[in-house]
Amino acid sequence: MSETNERVRIVDVQLLSDDWYVLKKTTFDYRRADGSWQRQSRETYDRGNGATLLLYDPRRRTVVLTRQFRLPAFVNGHEGMLIEAPAGLLEEASPEERIRAEVEEETGYRVANVRKVFEAFMSPGSVTEKLYFFIAEYDADSRVGRGGGIADEGEDIEVLELLIDDALAMIAGGEIMDGKTIMLLQYAALHLFANNGVMAI
Repeated sequence: MSETNERVRIVDVQLLSDDWYVLKKTTFDYRRADGSWQRQSRETYDRGNGATLLLYDPRRRTVVLTRQFRLPAFVNGHEGMLIEAPAGLLEEASPEERIRAEVEEETGYRVANVRKVFEAFMSPGSVTEKLYFFIAEYDADSRVGRGGGIADEGEDIEVLELLIDDALAMIAGGEIMDGKTIMLLQYAALHLFANNGVMAI
């Protein structure tokens, strides 16, 4: 909690879990817009910050995505197999370093030049994670491996190459439901493929 805010006074912080990531309960006083102070309590889940990247080929109008099992989606009534842009936690690396390594692990594509397009808090009501969003061009020569992730870490990742039009249609049809991926595909439609007649949904 390095940031300061005159409207927030931390009263107490309790560690609830430090197993997979860190779950804390924080009690704090918050000064409301009318000047009165209100005591509140919230839980925060800290898994570190992360990065995600969309691989795109402007000539063939394609993007590379992945499909893998996600337990939280499964327990919320989804089949659990989510189509996503490659992503990973920073784990003390810079966002640029981490996303290049993650993309190669997951997709088999090696990219040297990545460009950050924005940052976003993905679930600020409970999760502390800030995600760094990147894009990078790829071609057939960029692929140096099969991808699929790291089996010892439980990863079993399928690599998908899709036309941007098909990927956007999959958002509308409910086949792509991952937030970071939808954001990157919409960015691509607006900024990377806009001259090719692609429209954001």
